[in-house]
Amino acid sequence: MIHDVAVRDQSRQGKRAPGSRRRRPGRRFSRRDILIVAAMLAIPVLGDIAFIWGPALVSVALSLFQWNGVGGLHARGCVPGGLFPDNGCFTGWQNYHQAATNYPPFWPAVQHNLIWLGVFVAFATPLGMFFAVLIDSGLKGSRVYQTVLFLPVMLSLALIGIIWEFFYSPNYGLINVVTGHNTNANLIDWLGDPSINLWSVLIEASWRQAGYVMVLYLAGLKAVDPTLREAARIDGASAWQTFWHVTFPSMMPMNVVVAVITVIESLRAFDLVYITNKGTNGLELLSALITSNIVGETSRPGFGSALGVVLLVISLVPISAFLYQMFARRQPR
Repeated sequence: MIHDVAVRDQSRQGKRAPGSRRRRPGRRFSRRDILIVAAMLAIPVLGDIAFIWGPALVSVALSLFQWNGVGGLHARGCVPGGLFPDNGCFTGWQNYHQAATNYPPFWPAVQHNLIWLGVFVAFATPLGMFFAVLIDSGLKGSRVYQTVLFLPVMLSLALIGIIWEFFYSPNYGLINVVTGHNTNANLIDWLGDPSINLWSVLIEASWRQAGYVMVLYLAGLKAVDPTLREAARIDGASAWQTFWHVTFPSMMPMNVVVAVITVIESLRAFDLVYITNKGTNGLELLSALITSNIVGETSRPGFGSALGVVLLVISLVPISAFLYQMFARRQPR
């Protein structure tokens, strides 16, 4: 009997498909697991809505009203004329039209933001890349140089502005003392002269931005396959040819990240100009105009929100390009 049972078991195993396995019952998530996953998703989403998209949408809505921050908002159109302006009324695109046609600091601020972007692209970013390549090449004492160049990144921009004020001080600053321009006869006011103060502040900003870019490119250089550079050297390529034709194209994802960060940093620049002269007298930037209109003496949150929307739209262009590049790269061909 035992022999017959064994024969039947072997026949059943023989009928089973080769390589087949017994299915284990699927593991069902408990109610506690579902609550934890829901909380992990809900908290970041709610925080994103509360602190990013919520204020952005509110700013878009406020930009369509003529409002001084006091009283409520109503949907009726603004009544022109009168002794006092019609507060809280719906003005539509009038705030945007006023910014473009009847607000003198607007276009200088746009020009200064573009100059800020140009200096970052043409000077600060290549300088940071040069530092990264130099340190990655095995330069003696590279850890010390890396620490010194990265130090400005660890400091706040407000503190950087205060530090550079000691260099730019008209009578006692290091630059004027060394060059002999610290007397009233030949004094150079680096931060007070509207013709040069923007370039003076851009040196401060580039000092920090170069260190920031250096750290990013150091991470990108570590990810490049060293065999590619060795093959280029064997083929007789020079150091510059190896970098330009092999290393730099291999860092394309990092190049995109650096480009987006450079654009965003140039558009949201605020601290240095505000600590210098509150963004006036040659240092007008869009971010400074937004602050002065919303929380400044003029107190025009509606008009300031319109300026914020303009800056938001400009910022979305590089962000959209970055997301498009990332998703297009991940799609199978």
